[in-house]
Amino acid sequence: MASAAQRRIKSISYAKYGYLFILPFFIVYFFFQLWPLINTFILSFKDYTGDNFVGLANYKAIFRGIGTETEGFKIADRTAKAISKNFYHSFGNTVILWVGNFIPQIILSLSLAVWFTEANLKIPGKGFFKIVMYLPNIITAASVAVLFLQLCGEAENTPGALNLLLSKMGIVSHDTVSDKYDTVKFVTGTAQSRVVVMFIQTWLWFGNTMIMLMSGIQGINPSLFEAASIDGATAGQVFRKITLPLLSPIMAYTLVTSMIGGLQMFDIPYLYHKDPNKVSDNLKTVAVYIYEYFHDQTDPKMGFAGAASVLLFIVTLILGCIAFYLTRDKDEIAKKKQRKKVAKQLKQQNKQFGGLSI
Repeated sequence: MASAAQRRIKSISYAKYGYLFILPFFIVYFFFQLWPLINTFILSFKDYTGDNFVGLANYKAIFRGIGTETEGFKIADRTAKAISKNFYHSFGNTVILWVGNFIPQIILSLSLAVWFTEANLKIPGKGFFKIVMYLPNIITAASVAVLFLQLCGEAENTPGALNLLLSKMGIVSHDTVSDKYDTVKFVTGTAQSRVVVMFIQTWLWFGNTMIMLMSGIQGINPSLFEAASIDGATAGQVFRKITLPLLSPIMAYTLVTSMIGGLQMFDIPYLYHKDPNKVSDNLKTVAVYIYEYFHDQTDPKMGFAGAASVLLFIVTLILGCIAFYLTRDKDEIAKKKQRKKVAKQLKQQNKQFGGLSI
């Protein structure tokens, strides 16, 4: 039998100490994230200055391009259509930039994760390569945007390093008389600038995604790979039948976090432009759209910025739920349903015998 001291130790609950440790996070979250989030919802129902409630006027202007007039707050149809057009254009840019960097990022990260975790491959300097590939993730996005803006400069007299390299290769023409270059529009061109931003985002985040996928692969039971090897399975079959299905939880997490970050993309598109006072229309994301409307010096539109933020939140929530639903573990769900069914049958049997199990 356990002594009184042992019983006393078992009766002590350490849960309260855990709550004390995580309390600072909730305090910081409440003051710096939760209240601003609630205030954004409130602001979305107010007018330009954020003083008077106007109902759904901002949502109608953004979502449907319809002007309204409520308690002295008037939105002309022309203004509403311009606001709606700018929002849809910015949302389209956001989706293009996110998809364009997520697909190569996940392909590259998954390939490297499988390669680095392959037991049969003895890769020298594996730790060094992991660190080097993760390093871009700790560099501030602002400094990276400025760096690539200098590398991709397109001035005719003083082009960036990339255009100079293309000139050395004979791809970009150079007039030696006037000393002018026929530069590639890496900054102002629609397709070119988008490709550069996609490359920057991929380069910044593929190392972090690779580390997460590697942790997921290393969490798979090694006996499964050993059994597949004994059965003569090829590397492709092991990847398709074992690695990829068992990586579905971490893949779902990667997809959702990348989606949230991609839909809130701000720093790189906002800083990567030639005109210091205007972001390129082909790079203007929803986050940039919200920032410009909120901080417009001549005519601030706080209500529109709040409504656009709420719409972005709703879209992110819906897409996240869809991603979780599509990547759910169907086998585990089927097993859980089977366990519930068996438990229900046993309960009914116990009732038939007066609550006594047999």
